[in-house]
Amino acid sequence: MEKSKLRERVLFELEKLISQSCKNPAASKKYQQLHIVLLKKYYNATNVTIDYHRHRIQMEVIQDDSVYDPKQVNTYLPTIYTNLLFKNLRNFLTTCIDQDNKSVGFYSQLLKMFSTKQKGMELV
Repeated sequence: MEKSKLRERVLFELEKLISQSCKNPAASKKYQQLHIVLLKKYYNATNVTIDYHRHRIQMEVIQDDSVYDPKQVNTYLPTIYTNLLFKNLRNFLTTCIDQDNKSVGFYSQLLKMFSTKQKGMELV
């Protein structure tokens, strides 16, 4: 019971952070990085760039994870270049939230990192 409440709270806080970050995403580098991290996680992508003015996301999606070996240098990973269009960034990023245990743990760490960064910035 308590785990489901924690899961719901993490997902709620993440959606709240996404809403806050989409109000003026180009104004802050940290919000741009948040968007990129969420997209990389959801799409298993590399080289993610977001054009906020033209409402485009460009990225390279990794086709096959079995080729990846963390013990050696990966000079070639099969990827697919993708150019996505979005109408509303907040809605688009909200649909990229996975609700499995591994993802919720990742989001929890992401929220923790963001809360410490924001507290440090308020003190300055």
